[in-house]
Amino acid sequence: MPEVVQINKDTYRIEDVKSRFYLLVGDERALLVDSGRTTMNAKEIAEQITKLPVVLLNTHADFDHIAGNDAFSTAYMHPSEYVNYFVGGQKHPKPTAIWDKQILDLGNREIEVISIPGHTPGSVALLDKKYRVLISGDSIQNGRIYMFGVFRNMVAYKQSLQKIVKYIDQFDYVYAAHGTFNLPSTIIYDLLDAVEKIDKQEVDCEEIIVDNQVVKQYSFDVAKFLLD
Repeated sequence: MPEVVQINKDTYRIEDVKSRFYLLVGDERALLVDSGRTTMNAKEIAEQITKLPVVLLNTHADFDHIAGNDAFSTAYMHPSEYVNYFVGGQKHPKPTAIWDKQILDLGNREIEVISIPGHTPGSVALLDKKYRVLISGDSIQNGRIYMFGVFRNMVAYKQSLQKIVKYIDQFDYVYAAHGTFNLPSTIIYDLLDAVEKIDKQEVDCEEIIVDNQVVKQYSFDVAKFLLD
């Protein structure tokens, strides 16, 4: 059973198995950010928290973020993520496009969409302007960052981190989908430094097996990067 934790008067995190998603409540509607790894009743959980209409947005479409999608009429996501969404056999709900710099107004709570490709082609982060928080999906965290497989791109990932640096004066904390829940905004600099060390081959890696595949793990104090 997922654990629901209230962060502040209108923000909640739902702790699933090895994954985490969020509910942001405004004055007019609520936004469910992802729908979990095993939580098929994510919509029902959200509707137990708020009586406002609940809409769904996926930071990206990896399986551990879309378990409860079927209960919604649509899922908002970046169009670059559609190929990832449908490749796993997902047929419902059909997605609705969101775009870089688009503002989602929940009613006295504006959420800005920031496109951050790399972990997946259509990964996005969400800037919660009211609470000065960046909701980061998998891309910005202190756990294991999966960068192996057909949809991953380290060049795009590095550029996305550089892009987020330009927003850093607009948020104080990062809410990630994995690893530690509440992270300081300065994690962006630490991740970027780690990626640059990988680029310059200044750090050793070890080979490990993940999902029956041999991958290279680069370990840093801030996070672990798993590459082909």
